[in-house]
Amino acid sequence: QVQVVESGGGLAHLGGSMTLSCAASGSIFSIYSMGWYRQGPGIQRDLVAEIFTEGGGRIDYGDSVKGRFTISRDNSGNTAYLRMNDLKPEDTGIYYCLVDAVSTSRGTRSGVWGQGTLVNVSS
Repeated sequence: QVQVVESGGGLAHLGGSMTLSCAASGSIFSIYSMGWYRQGPGIQRDLVAEIFTEGGGRIDYGDSVKGRFTISRDNSGNTAYLRMNDLKPEDTGIYYCLVDAVSTSRGTRSGVWGQGTLVNVSS
């Protein structure tokens, strides 16, 4: 089984910064991508940023965060970070990490969600 745990959320002020972490662990054979999604109050869960292992480490960002947020991974490839700058009230929401991986126990590829971490940006 692959486990995903997010951390680093909390209260931030308008224009402030915050870094979220996403740690994947367990029976990981390989990770295809790690991504952050945001679910605001009453709205759907949308892509914030995603980083791929192949394709030269391709990175995709949601339009609303381009130029303000940066996704990265550590050398092990099992931890992803989301650096959020110039935070706005509309960045408020629960941030979920999605890991697309193959587990050694099942031998199949699947997406595993973390439990989410709340980010609250106050004005």
